[in-house]
Amino acid sequence: MTESQNQTAQDLDRIKLPITFDVDKIKAEIEALNLKEYIYYDAMPLRAPAHQIDPSRPFPPPADDYADGSWTDWLNASELDNSPYLKSMVEQFQEHTRVTLVRILRLGPDSIVKEHTDPTLGLQIEKSVIRLTVPVVTDEGVVFYLNNEPVAMKPGECWYMRLTDPHKVVNESATDRISISIDMVPNEWVRSMIEESAA
Repeated sequence: MTESQNQTAQDLDRIKLPITFDVDKIKAEIEALNLKEYIYYDAMPLRAPAHQIDPSRPFPPPADDYADGSWTDWLNASELDNSPYLKSMVEQFQEHTRVTLVRILRLGPDSIVKEHTDPTLGLQIEKSVIRLTVPVVTDEGVVFYLNNEPVAMKPGECWYMRLTDPHKVVNESATDRISISIDMVPNEWVRSMIEESAA
């Protein structure tokens, strides 16, 4: 076996999963949402903590650990429930594990998400969630850097990245960069899917 064949998912900082989504359907549903104008960066929740979606729900009590999302219930926003294809994307994972935060992320032209780390978004963290990224609109001038190396993501692909590592997004194009992020608990099914994709 070569060294790369001996690597596990926890050894790799990026893994393309064997899942693809219909970009035209995603774009059509995002367009139908009539998202508000924004400057620089925008994150629109499609699924979020229950009290943020339904104001009648009480704010959850303080938790000792917020890492795995178990501190609250999670609800779909009306924007997700009214977007059949986006909802089906989320349900594909909900059949197997608990999905927490789901967002549409937009980064404006000539903008940067500065380098940072997300301490609980890694498969190697014992109590955590992981984030899957689905690029929707991108361009040659858009680069997602992970550990200072570009991640060659194409629209409609689904990627796991170890976001506990340093990462940033640079948009030097003339158009928005749009992606969908889906956070979920890495149970046995999720781990197996990622491990098999790393092989």
